Amino acid sequence: MNSYIFNYIGIGSLDPAYLFIGAAVLIIILFILLIVQERRNRKMMKRLSKFMKGKEAASLEDEIVELFEDNQYMRSATEKNKKDINDIYKKMARCFSKIGIIKYDAFQQMGGQLSFSLALLDDNDNGFILNSVHSVDGCYSYTKEVKHGECALDLGDEERQALEKAIEQ
Repeated sequence: MNSYIFNYIGIGSLDPAYLFIGAAVLIIILFILLIVQERRNRKMMKRLSKFMKGKEAASLEDEIVELFEDNQYMRSATEKNKKDINDIYKKMARCFSKIGIIKYDAFQQMGGQLSFSLALLDDNDNGFILNSVHSVDGCYSYTKEVKHGECALDLGDEERQALEKAIEQ
């Protein structure tokens, strides 16, 4: 077969059967690619329908807006919680968290160890020492102020032990 177009592009001497075979192979390859693309498209449509199940585009937008508002609420709540926690830590630093108690028999009586020295301190070692002395005549209690782990007044042995025990915590 002698064709003007085949001669013009330089394949005029080529047997047309080769051209038909080449075209058939190209069509088969394109058909396979079409099938592969169709499968991908179906898979994507299934995923999209699963994602959109029970929702329309407008309701999906509403859902996204609600999620954004919830996120904003969670952020503000988290910030408030952080502030509240910091306030609690500040207050706890002033609370008595260190305790030292020593029980003793003030006058070596037969009554047992009814006297005691109690040291109550905060995180900065500020607080007081409560000393309660029990005797046959009665019970007498007094306090001594403690600032930064030191007391301006002289301490008895039991009071000093209670203060040291509290500071060690």
